[in-house]
Amino acid sequence: MDKLSSMSVFVKAVECGSFASAADELNLSAPMVGKHVRQLEQQLGITLLNRSTRRQSLTDVGRHYYERCKIVLAEVDAADAIARESKKLAQGHLRISASINYGTHCLAPVLSAYRERHPHVTLGLELSDSVVDLIAEGYDAVFRVGTLQNSGLRARALAPYRMVICASPGYLAQHGTPRTPAELMGHECLRFTHWSPREVWYFDGPQGREEVEIQGALSANVGQALKEAALHGMGIILQPEVLVAADVKAGRLIPILPGYIAPSLPVHLLTAPGRLRTQKLQSFVDYVVQTLVDSDAGFTGGLPDQIQKG
Repeated sequence: MDKLSSMSVFVKAVECGSFASAADELNLSAPMVGKHVRQLEQQLGITLLNRSTRRQSLTDVGRHYYERCKIVLAEVDAADAIARESKKLAQGHLRISASINYGTHCLAPVLSAYRERHPHVTLGLELSDSVVDLIAEGYDAVFRVGTLQNSGLRARALAPYRMVICASPGYLAQHGTPRTPAELMGHECLRFTHWSPREVWYFDGPQGREEVEIQGALSANVGQALKEAALHGMGIILQPEVLVAADVKAGRLIPILPGYIAPSLPVHLLTAPGRLRTQKLQSFVDYVVQTLVDSDAGFTGGLPDQIQKG
């Protein structure tokens, strides 16, 4: 038995929950699955799985070994895929993750041009404002808005995500227009729950960086919901320019705090570190970096100059 085969069987046994289920998936006998796992344990000198007649569970070291095995096997699959490419032709399926607003307003509009250049590549775009695990969940590429954690992933910086603070004319007529960030504490501010339970908004103004901890009766995990609430006069929002641009241009939302700039959020394209890239992934990375670094995907008219420059 070669080690890669045993690692593959071990991973399948963990994912299926039993040797018998893994055997069915792999078209092997349950004793053979057990033999692969035992061989790994003997070679490593450790116990990977605690087993009983009724259940199995990973040991602590087994859990770490399982995660690394998945990475190794993914690398082998990627290397095999490259070896199978007889021509420099991007083909196959790409699985991509992005936040809801960014994926809808920045990424989706530019995918058509990518497909025109690479008609043999299909795209699976999955939108969520939750942080996904690129490697464990099997994504080829992930777009992340905000400050990056030290995840060890390969990151390419894209055009920053410009933010706009605004409210409906009706809300401002009823509650007044704040002139400074500090005055936001006396207003209903609509909070984005994925930023933090204690939401602080930052602004760069004449006195430098200012921050204010905002309060409000509504929080939501999707920016579109906050925008709809703002349109109906429920409060003030700080949301991406691409989300509110059409409503600002039409006068349904009014930018406020003209002497202040909401700092832009960084955007990065993440891929697995050290992974041999297939032609399909390399073509997508090259296209995205070219398109979403140099281009300005945001709204470019109808906002105060200081917001456009943000």
